[in-house]
Order: sequence, then structure tokens, then C-alpha cells
Amino acid sequence: MSARAVAIRQPSLLRRMARENSTVRRLDGLMLVAVVGLSVIGTLLVWSSTRTWAPGATGLVKKHLLNEIIGVVMCGIVATVDHRAMRAYAPLVFLVSLAGLGLVITPLGATINGSHSWILLGGGFAVQPSEFAKVGLLLMIAMLLAQPAEGSDRPRGLDVALVLVAAGVTIGLVMLQPDLGTALVLAVIVAAGLIISGVRKRWIGLLTLVGAAGVAAVFAFELLEPYQLMRFTAFIDPSVDPRGAGYNSTQSLIAIGSGQLLGKGLLGGGQTTGRFVPEQHTDFIFTVAGEEFGFLGSVTVVLLLGVVLLRGLKIARQCEDRFGSLVAGTIVCWFSFQAFINVGMTIGIMPITGLPLPFVSYGGTATFANLIAIGLLQAIKVRRQSFN
Repeated sequence: MSARAVAIRQPSLLRRMARENSTVRRLDGLMLVAVVGLSVIGTLLVWSSTRTWAPGATGLVKKHLLNEIIGVVMCGIVATVDHRAMRAYAPLVFLVSLAGLGLVITPLGATINGSHSWILLGGGFAVQPSEFAKVGLLLMIAMLLAQPAEGSDRPRGLDVALVLVAAGVTIGLVMLQPDLGTALVLAVIVAAGLIISGVRKRWIGLLTLVGAAGVAAVFAFELLEPYQLMRFTAFIDPSVDPRGAGYNSTQSLIAIGSGQLLGKGLLGGGQTTGRFVPEQHTDFIFTVAGEEFGFLGSVTVVLLLGVVLLRGLKIARQCEDRFGSLVAGTIVCWFSFQAFINVGMTIGIMPITGLPLPFVSYGGTATFANLIAIGLLQAIKVRRQSFN
């Protein structure tokens, strides 16, 4: 048979992708479009907020794009794996994430922006293990709670206890850094997993009491750093220290408010160009969107995040596999909480914490973790349809 005949008989790549049962057709395209849209907006905002001071004007943007490319590759790899097979590897992923957190508190750890939560890799690159800990912990929680007790649709008490132990160790290591923002995200992941799994109300009540006692102990024994206490003080009354702890909140409101309806245009923000708001390319990147893209641009960012969350909820609701449903639902709660805190602190309704805006803020490890989570959602979506 001639090579031409073989080529005719073999379906092209585009035809294979277009088949109704192909993996590409089963992906959640709307979610991917929203993630791409957020990433493009984020890249523009990172460029605008770093062009006046970053090395080579585009140094951080190039690094951000590289991180996004690596994250997309990770997302694609995870999306091709059967999420039910991931259940068997959940303990390994969790232990590796714990090992990373453990390395941070050794001499290998480094302090950046007041948080000893990084491991320097050289060449200007660093990794933050606490971001991967979010993925490791949620997979471990889903694995433990996916198997209900005999004769019941609720998880076993022993499994719930193991979840609390795993969570306690993870959050404890993160608080040693200290990284209060990430610890709060991990706490939300734990609470979401327990609630979605349908644990008995007494477990929820006990967890609430433990959480309240923990918060009280943090303040009673002065476990927070002075700058963290000042952030709470500034949240209650920014005018207490407008040039100190309240500075970020005040400048962030000025930047967002100055954008009005349509914004000042990309690269046209005076607050952004003058670097009046610290960390504008990471934690406070929403202020850049507010100033340069205005109210409509800010709403667009929120709407795109909403699309990601709603599609994730749909995947969680339609998945017939308990493990997959737990993973998807927990990821949605993680993204929802982190986005709400990030946007909320820039508009003055939440205290300042070091949490980046998913898919928008500059970052390496955070970008990887977010896109790995999207890969998990896509893997659940693909396998749900193929087995129905």
C-alpha cells in the first residue's frame, strides 16, 4: 500500500480531535477560555505594574509567561490522568508536600517579604511549598472521606479524625513560617472537604470550637507577628496609621477609585506607575485592574473568575464518583475563598493577607498549583463523561 493511501486512511489530528468521544471534545472549553482570559489580563497587568522598575523592563513579564507555560504543561499532564487513579497516589503527593514544608524550616528555607516560606533554586527562581500543600492536602482529604462507612453515606469517624490530623500537621508547618494567609486557605479546604462529604454535625461543631479556640489562643499568647497585628488594626480603622499599616489599604482604594468607569488605560495609571501601592504585581494586582481598566474591567475579571467557579461547581455536581466530586468541590471553595479575600482586601472589606489573585497575580508556584487544580477539574470532567 502506498504512503499516500495510508495517509488517506489515517484520520488527521484535527479529525480525531473533532470526534464526539475525543478527549479534547470532553474538556470544559468554557472554563479553559475563562482561565486563558484571566491569564492574558494578568500578564498585561504584570507588565504595567513592573515595567518601570523590573530589570530590562520586561524581565518579570517574561518570567511570568515562562511560569504560565510550565503551568499549562502541568495542567495538560494532570488532565490526561484518570482522577480515580490519583486516589491511589494521594498519600504520596501529600507526603511530598509535607516534605517540602519541612525543608522550608531548615537552612534551605529563605525569607521573602517577611515570610520564611521559600526555597531558593538559583537563577532568580524560588519555590513556595505551601502552594503545593494545598493540592496535596485536598487530595488526601478526598481520599480519606471518599469511602463512606458501611450502611451509611457518611465518612467513618476514623477517617474524619485522620483528616484532622493531616490538616493539623500541614497547617502547623505553614504557621511556623509564618504564613497566615495560606493557613486560612488550608483551613477552608479542610472545612469544605468535611462539609461536602456530609460528616455529622457534631464534627462540624467540634471543628468550629477548635477553630475558635485556636484564634483565641493566637491572640492570647501573641503568636502573630507585630506586622500581622497591625494589619488587623488598620483594617478596623485605616486612619490609625495612614502612613504605616493603613498605607496599603488607603492607596489601594485611591487607585481603584481613580479608575472610575472605564479606567485610565493600560500603562496610564498614575498610582501604578508611581508604585504607590506595594506588591502591585502580586497581592494588590486588582488595584492595577481597577485603575487602568476601570469598573468595567474589574467586573470583567470578577465575572471570568465566576465562570471558572460555576463550571467547577457543575463538574462537582455531575460527577458520580465520590472522590472526584470531593476534589472538584474543594477546589471551587479554595478558589472562591482566595479570590474573595484578595479582591476584598483591595476594596477595604477584608484585612490584608498575602494571598494572590488566582490566574491573575504574578507568581511561579502559585501559578503551578492553580493550573494543576484546573487540570484536576478537567480530568474529572473528561472521565465523568467517558464512563456515563
